Amino acid sequence: MGMTEDMADDLARDVLKAIEVTGDEDLFGAIAKVLAESSQTAEEAFLTAFRVRRANAKARALLVEKLQTFKAAKAGAAPPPPERT
Repeated sequence: MGMTEDMADDLARDVLKAIEVTGDEDLFGAIAKVLAESSQTAEEAFLTAFRVRRANAKARALLVEKLQTFKAAKAGAAPPPPERT
């Protein structure tokens, strides 16, 4: 990745961590707005990195849930309750 993408990805990671800690989903929009005011390129790179990371996390959580359900069914046990994210 180039410098812009690297910086945007680092920021996206930090924002995702901050949202996880604080529960403040509005933080994403606030950060995107600050970037948009100074650099459309930085904003677009951040939006992409954030959305890709969030989508990947949701997809991984679904994969884990499906594998747990499969393993539980195979073992004859009740499946664990789904995790909420």
